[in-house]
Amino acid sequence: MERQVDEDGDVRLRPVESADEDFLLRVYATSRADEMNLVPWGEEQKRAFVRSQFEAQHTQYYERFPDAEYDIILYRGQPAGRLWIGRTPEQIRLLDIAILPEFQNRGIGAALLNSLLAESEQRALPLRHMVFKLNTAALRFYERFGFSQIDDVGAYIHMERQPAASAPPARTTSSG
Repeated sequence: MERQVDEDGDVRLRPVESADEDFLLRVYATSRADEMNLVPWGEEQKRAFVRSQFEAQHTQYYERFPDAEYDIILYRGQPAGRLWIGRTPEQIRLLDIAILPEFQNRGIGAALLNSLLAESEQRALPLRHMVFKLNTAALRFYERFGFSQIDDVGAYIHMERQPAASAPPARTTSSG
């Protein structure tokens, strides 16, 4: 069942289905494209590596967060990415968000994040997320929404946005 995210209905979510595996692999592959461009492997080797990483990530998320929401992001009815959200009594955890390059810079990420921030405020729970340290655009994106660093773990920075009236307002112009 689809759920509307933004006011005009351009951004919607629907639960992942078994038929989505090829699409999800494509989304994952685009999220690793810059990294794959740095390695001197052939295309087949890159595809095999990305598939193995995709399967490992899939297994890990489902084992660690069996009750999480795993959704396909739809933009004007077209599959545009994926969104994984874990909820506990202590936090809302943005486990993963990935938007296909052709759908980026359309406000999709901002709409999704604003929706999660509204839920965070309503439930009086922090919204947390991990960002790859070298992804400076993503770090800036989350900082614009009032996230701050709470931990530095190897290649990832753990970020958090506490629900509070004093938090800076989220800007809706975004790169995600």
